[in-house]
Amino acid sequence: MRFLVLQHASSEDIGVFGRLMAADGHRFDAVDLSGGAALPALDPYDGLWVMGGAMQVWEEAEFPWIAAEKALIREAVRARDMACFGICLGHQLLAEALGGAAGPAALPEIGVCAIEGASDWFGPGPVPVLQWHSAEVTELPAGAQVLARSEACAVQAVAWGPRVLSTQFHAEAQAETVPNWLADPVYHADLVAAEGPEAPARMMRDAAVAMEGFQRLAAGLYRRWIAAL
Repeated sequence: MRFLVLQHASSEDIGVFGRLMAADGHRFDAVDLSGGAALPALDPYDGLWVMGGAMQVWEEAEFPWIAAEKALIREAVRARDMACFGICLGHQLLAEALGGAAGPAALPEIGVCAIEGASDWFGPGPVPVLQWHSAEVTELPAGAQVLARSEACAVQAVAWGPRVLSTQFHAEAQAETVPNWLADPVYHADLVAAEGPEAPARMMRDAAVAMEGFQRLAAGLYRRWIAAL
């Protein structure tokens, strides 16, 4: 199969899912909208991935492509019944494209945090995941099913039918993810401003400790999603 990946920052790519796709013989084309790339036609693709980014879903005046991206997601899912996987900003964009809403989070989550999820998706007990968000889904689209929540965020993972899945947390995390984020001066400065000067080293350390669990969780989500295609 061939997938379209919509990126909103060069440092927020498809991560571990790219390796899982390659192992299965699937291909993907990544388009970085923040770099001015045009939205491509959906015809060549079997599914859509919508990644994270530092912008917010409501910042359509600052980022005019956001409105067009929501329209493309709506076309993919509603008009074409295309499989879709959204992550962080992509989770929020998917919710809005399907008739829900997103807004500022009451309590931002940054770093390794625990979620509680449906046992058949996430297993028993708290699950550590990688977070970096200050917005959240505030209204679910009709027909959406919440699969996971955290203490700070009620909508951490959502399924909309069998082939549309999204996570507020960074399910794509791999060993390179946090170093790539922190190599960006803007991301680094934002983290220090939000969490203090020790935050970059702490995030690196905590993510490395939890990485094996991140990989298992990603593989399980991917396998379930790809099976539905």
